[in-house]
Amino acid sequence: MESRSRSMHKLTAKICPFLFLFLAHAAHCFYLPGVAPEDFQKGDPLKVKVNKLTSIKTQLPYSYYSLPFCSPKKIVDSTENLGEVLRGDRIENSPYVFKMREPQMCTVLCHITLDAKTAKQFKEKIDDEYRVNMILDNLPLVVPIRRSDQDSSTVYQLGYHVGLKGQNSGVNIISITSIKSSFAFTVKYHRDPQTDSARIVGFEVKPYSIKHEYEGKWNEKSRLTTCDPRNKRAVVSSNNPQEVEAKKEIIFTYDVEYQESDVKWASRWDAYLLMNDDQIHWFSIVNSLMIVLFLSGMVAMIMLRTLYRDISRYNELETQEEAQEETGWKLVHGDVFRPPSNSDLLCVYVGTGVQFLGMVLVTMIFAVFGFLSPSNRGGLMTAMLLLWVFMGIFAGYASARLYKMFKGAEWKKLAFRTACMFPGIVFAIFFVLNAIIWGQKSSGAVPFGTMFALVLMWFGISVPLVFVGGYVGFKKPAIEDPVKTNKIPRQIPEQAWYMNPTFSILIGGILPFGAVFIELFFILTSIWLNQFYYIFGFLFLVFIILLITCAEITIVLCYFQLCSEDYLWWWRSYLTSGSSALYLFLYATFYFFTKLEITKLVSGLLYFGYMLIASYAFFVLTGTIGFYACFWFTRLIYSSVKID
Repeated sequence: MESRSRSMHKLTAKICPFLFLFLAHAAHCFYLPGVAPEDFQKGDPLKVKVNKLTSIKTQLPYSYYSLPFCSPKKIVDSTENLGEVLRGDRIENSPYVFKMREPQMCTVLCHITLDAKTAKQFKEKIDDEYRVNMILDNLPLVVPIRRSDQDSSTVYQLGYHVGLKGQNSGVNIISITSIKSSFAFTVKYHRDPQTDSARIVGFEVKPYSIKHEYEGKWNEKSRLTTCDPRNKRAVVSSNNPQEVEAKKEIIFTYDVEYQESDVKWASRWDAYLLMNDDQIHWFSIVNSLMIVLFLSGMVAMIMLRTLYRDISRYNELETQEEAQEETGWKLVHGDVFRPPSNSDLLCVYVGTGVQFLGMVLVTMIFAVFGFLSPSNRGGLMTAMLLLWVFMGIFAGYASARLYKMFKGAEWKKLAFRTACMFPGIVFAIFFVLNAIIWGQKSSGAVPFGTMFALVLMWFGISVPLVFVGGYVGFKKPAIEDPVKTNKIPRQIPEQAWYMNPTFSILIGGILPFGAVFIELFFILTSIWLNQFYYIFGFLFLVFIILLITCAEITIVLCYFQLCSEDYLWWWRSYLTSGSSALYLFLYATFYFFTKLEITKLVSGLLYFGYMLIASYAFFVLTGTIGFYACFWFTRLIYSSVKID
C-alpha cells in the first residue's frame, strides 16, 4: 500500500508542473484565429464596416447611423449571431473606400451642415464620451496611445471618440464641443513574398478635429486649403478644431497609409489581447492562488486528523455506559438524513446548479483550448446559451435523484419547476432591463425576433431535456441512507452564538469569494470598461480553486454544526458557500462607485440589474458545489462508524 502511495505521489509530482505550465501558457492568450484568412492583391477593395457607438458612462450602445455621419447610398446590415445581437452589435457597411496598398491623402468623405437637432445629437453623444467602433477584415479599429513611462510602450484603445468637450478655440479661452472630422488610418499587412498577396494584421487610426477650409462655394470638385494631396500636406493636429453648433459646416476627410508588418496573420490579435499590464495580473492571480491553496491544505489536514480520531474513538466504544456518554456528530445519526423543509425547492436549486456547473465547465474548457476566439464576436455568449439549454438533461436527472431520495412522487411537477424557476426569474429581470433599453432607443435592446428565439430554445429544447433527465433519474433506484432515520425528531440543543445559522452562513461565503475577487476585478473591467478579456487559463485555475474552496469550507462548517448536535445541514450547506454571491454583489456595488463614471439612473439600473443576475447565478453555482460536498461528506462519515 505504501509503495503504491509513493508511486502515485511521484506520478503526481511529474504531472503537476506540466499541467501548471500548460494552463499558464493557455492563460497567455492561447486561441485559435476563428476565421479563415483572406489574401488581398494590390488594388483589391477592402470592406470597411462600422459597428455600434459605445460609452462606458452610459453603457447604452447605439447604431452608428443613429448620428448623422456620412453614409453610403444604401445601408446594408451584416448577418449577426445570437451573441452579437445580445451584445448590441450592429455591423453595417460604410462609405469609406480602401484599396489594398494604395495610399490615400485628404480624401473627402462628405460635407454636412448641422441644424439645431443634429448639433444637439452630436453634443449629447460627445458629452457622454461615446466612441465609434469600426471593423476591417474582422479586426476592430484601435487608437494607438504611447505611454509616458520608461519603456514607452504602446497601448490600444478600442474605437475613437466622437468628439471632445472643452477644447479652446484659437487665441480665445472658450470652452467648445469639437467633433473628430479627419482620420489618419493605418492598415498593417503581412506580405507573402512568393505570391505578393497580403493579409491584414492591424487597423489603427489617429483622429483629429479640424475645421476644413476651401475656396469659393462648396461643390464636389472644391479643393481644401487645410490639406492638399498634391502637395503632400496632410492633417497632423487639432489646432483649429471643428466646432459643433447649428448652421456649422463639417467636412469629413480621411487618409489611408499602408505599413508592412512582421506580425503573421495568426498572431494579429496579440496586440489587442495584451492591452493590460499582464505582469501585475499574473502576480495578483498567483498570490491569490497560493493563499487559497495554503488555506485549503490546512483545512484538509485539520479535517483528516480530527475525523480520523473521532471515527477511531467511536468504533472503540464497547460498553453501554460509554455509548450513552458519547457526544458530537454521532449522536444525531438518527436525524441527519431526515428530509429538510421545502425539500422540493432544494431539489430544484440543486438541479439548476448542476446545469450551471456543466455549462461553465464545458465553456471554460473550450475557451482554454482556444475554440472561442475573440474574432468570433458573440461566440462566447452563443456557446454559453446553447450549452445551458443542452445541460438541462443533467438538471432534470440531478433534481429527480435527490427528490426520490426524499420520498417524493410527483417528478413531473418537479421537472417543470426545475426547467422554469431559475430561467424564469432571470428572464423576468432581463425583460424589464430590455424594456428600459428599448425606451432609450438603444441598439442594445434585444429585438422581438431574438426574444422569441430565446423563448423557443427554452421551451423547445431545455424544458423537454429536463423532463427526459427527470424521467431517467426517477426511474433509477432511490439513494439509500447509510443509517436509519428515527420516527421522532431529536431536539436540537441551544447553540453557541458563533454556530448561529446566519453568522456561520455569512462566514462561509468569505473564503470562496476571496478565491475569485481579484479575477472578478478584471472580468468587471472587461465587461463595463469595454476591454477584451481573454485570460481563460487564469480563469480556469481560479475556477478549480473555487470548487475546492467551496467544498472544503462547507464541509468544515457542516462538521462543526453536526458536532453541536444540529442536524439541519441540508439547506445550510447550500447557503454557506452560496452566500459568496452576496459578497460578489457587494463588491460589484463597490466597483460601481469607485471605478465607473456612470451618472444616469437608467445606466445604474442596467448595471445593478445585470449584476443581480450574475450574483444569482453565482449563488446557484457555489451553493450546489457546497451541497454536494456536504452530501458526500455526511454519507462518508456515517457509513464509517458502527451504529448499534
